[in-house]
Amino acid sequence: MSSISYRDALNDALERMDDLGYERGQGVDLANHGPMGAEALALLGQEDEVAPWVRRYRRAMAHHESPAARFALDPADESSWRPALGTFHRAGDWERLFVRELAEGHWREVLVRWWPRLIPGLFAGLTHGLIRTAHAVRGLYAADGEGGEPTRLQLDELARGLAYWAARYTALPGTPRLRGHHDLPTAVATLPRVAQDGGLGPGTARHRLSVLAELPGYNESLDWLASERAPRLLTEMTAQFADVYLGHPEVYPVPLIHGVTAPAAVRLVLPHLPYELYEPTLAQLWQVQAAFLLAFTVDRRDEGTTAWRSEIPEPPPVDELGARAAEHGDEHVIKFTEACLREYALRPDPRYPAAAFAAQRRIACLDDGGGVGGLRPDTP
Repeated sequence: MSSISYRDALNDALERMDDLGYERGQGVDLANHGPMGAEALALLGQEDEVAPWVRRYRRAMAHHESPAARFALDPADESSWRPALGTFHRAGDWERLFVRELAEGHWREVLVRWWPRLIPGLFAGLTHGLIRTAHAVRGLYAADGEGGEPTRLQLDELARGLAYWAARYTALPGTPRLRGHHDLPTAVATLPRVAQDGGLGPGTARHRLSVLAELPGYNESLDWLASERAPRLLTEMTAQFADVYLGHPEVYPVPLIHGVTAPAAVRLVLPHLPYELYEPTLAQLWQVQAAFLLAFTVDRRDEGTTAWRSEIPEPPPVDELGARAAEHGDEHVIKFTEACLREYALRPDPRYPAAAFAAQRRIACLDDGGGVGGLRPDTP
């Protein structure tokens, strides 16, 4: 049994990382995963490991300095805040706005006000604006459930999650709508994948994202999905992308993780949102997942098969995966493992724990000096 509570472990971690900027990496702009990883680690029952993990995380990669606040944004004036969407040097202005709003009203009111403004840019930071916001919301909800008041650190973390989402706001081309006839597995199977000469590296993926509207099947796919109840469709999304992750050991092992962690993050937030926001949120999620498939895969490879059993003939017991993620240490592995185990508890599909264990094998441990994005040096 842990010697520290989830709440105390989380707040200690937020205090230890309060000075970290929004992004990190030399020559790259990778999202700060520290608060998300610490919160997920505490949820995995690894509260005692949170503080040591934060120390490891801080040593692994230098973070960039956060943009300073310069000009006030008026949340009531669309001509004030809308031009600042997707403008990273305004991140400080966004943070100051959300800190002020959270000081003046309940966090749910702020979330509901800004969610419809931000969901069209859900791809922000490879969905990390959404995911960081969701981890912050779970911490705040836990404080409410315990009958206590959220701490300033927790409110500031929600402000930063929303600010990062707004500052890296990225709207993909087209307007997705749930008005089709496909379920999620059929939509994924139907989406054309285009082979790429010379392999599929990070530069190629960035190019594909920049020309999504020109790729075969993308525009049509935005209207493929049928409307379903939100909990069921979220489960289809996470299960299908656990399958996608398992079916592609040949690609960079991090980006496709977000096909699971993004809808799993939405599941954390949806109970705090009005019903009318469910469908547009799910439609945006499908658009993001279609973009992941087109940018990071060139064929279906082993999707929809049990070929992954040759890589993982005997996964470890489910109740050991959390401790293994803590020992592994990579922030993507921790968040992915937590999301997979949470989804597995709702639907005991063996692809969830298998995908979590595959990530633990494919991604470099935190102290291994792996490549950008957690890629193991020996990963193809």
